[in-house]
Amino acid sequence: MLGALLPILLATIIETSFPVPIAVGLHFPALAEAALYGFLSALIFTLWPLSQAENIRAATLFRAASGQPKGRPRFKFLLLIFMLTAALIAAAALFSGSPLLALWTAAGILVALGALVLSAIAVRRLSARLARTKFVRNHPALRLALGAIGGAGGETTSVILSLGLGLAVLASVGQIDSNLRNSIAQDLPKIAPAYFFLDIQPDQLSTFVEKVKSDQRVSRVDTAPMLRGVVTHINNIDARDVAGDHWVIRGDRGITYSAFPTKNATITRGTWWSEDYTGSPLVSVAEEEALEIGLELGDTLTINILGREIKATISNFRSVDFSNASINFVLTLNPGALAGAPHTNIATVYAAKEAEADLLRAVGSRYPNITAIRVRDAIARVGDALKGIATATSYGAGVTLLSGFVVLIGAAAAGEPARVFEAAVLKTLGASRLRILISFALRSIILGAAAGCVALLTGVLSGWAVMVFVMKSEYQFFGWPAFAIIMGGVLTTLITGLIFAWRPLMLRPASILRGRE
Repeated sequence: MLGALLPILLATIIETSFPVPIAVGLHFPALAEAALYGFLSALIFTLWPLSQAENIRAATLFRAASGQPKGRPRFKFLLLIFMLTAALIAAAALFSGSPLLALWTAAGILVALGALVLSAIAVRRLSARLARTKFVRNHPALRLALGAIGGAGGETTSVILSLGLGLAVLASVGQIDSNLRNSIAQDLPKIAPAYFFLDIQPDQLSTFVEKVKSDQRVSRVDTAPMLRGVVTHINNIDARDVAGDHWVIRGDRGITYSAFPTKNATITRGTWWSEDYTGSPLVSVAEEEALEIGLELGDTLTINILGREIKATISNFRSVDFSNASINFVLTLNPGALAGAPHTNIATVYAAKEAEADLLRAVGSRYPNITAIRVRDAIARVGDALKGIATATSYGAGVTLLSGFVVLIGAAAAGEPARVFEAAVLKTLGASRLRILISFALRSIILGAAAGCVALLTGVLSGWAVMVFVMKSEYQFFGWPAFAIIMGGVLTTLITGLIFAWRPLMLRPASILRGRE
């Protein structure tokens, strides 16, 4: 019900946060999918403790205040839990529209949960060891807190698991978002052109360049001929059979020709054709894309340009940096291959920011057919899109964190009887309410800081991996989002701990200890 109603209630906020239009309303297939996930999750997480119940002897229930199930369930229950988990992951992969991504996400979650469990074990053992050191002997409240964290049957594992996953997602999103914004804000504007000009006719090119360069605030103008073409065959085999769904063969591509190596790229393998080359068509291919497809020097590409099939042999590979927003092409042919083909030209103009408006007016008034694209606007749109993606992911991480908070409240409520007995014993031994309260608060702060640090380490590693291996960019650590994650973990556990510390402090020790006897 919350999942169905909250988007409707928050429709205005959600629509303004996303860079693309969204349809807010009741989507019953999505609700049915969520119900399936809930049903499978409930089965998975209740079968284990329910199957353990058969290990509890009836006599134990009568002799003790509570019977705690011990041992692992029988094999048939473990097998059933495993099958249900596999069904849950398979359902997510089936309904996600991107099975591979869903499977990688599931693997990442399982690895993160395993790391959090190992971290909880490490925190428990470290706390138990620190509780016995000389340093804390004169700090009873701290010693009590460390002893409780390191004791068996405590809440350490549940707290770190409850908060860790949500905080790890938030930490990862925070680092990736900060790195992307930093890259857009600091790197691209320094090197990007002011305008891209399209549809420049051949007879307009010389006067266009002369007109633009007449402005003293223009520092550089680059031009190139451009046609559109589709790669149909690779080595006489259908391109899709060779390259799959690679973006280079998906639809038409911008193609150029040049007698000389382009100055924005470096030849890494092979040689460029001579200036007066008139033989069979040759093509130069961007190296990264060529390696992704599996191309080699001497392979042939058949390109359909304006209905004509041109079969060109790969002469060389070029290292092309598309991130600098300058004129770059994946495919460059020798001029003779496209002799006589009708085409237009494109141009990039580098100019001071204050010259952009005058430049646009001058070109627009004289050449109404030329299309101008302001690069700053394009970068701003990319920034808005990334902000929307980060916002959407943050919402998802927030839901995960909220779920963890609810679980944390449940764990604190379940641990309240133990705290009641602990407080009663400490009062009997002479501890004041303030000291007991400080001990409870320190316990929550240490657990929250541990959960935050583990989540931060996981998030930083995830952010680095995404930036370096997925985004192909540099990674920089940002401290403010990291500090916010740790403080979020501390405050969350502190609040829940103090909420359930009030009752243990108020009850009289005599009634508690007499009842336990």
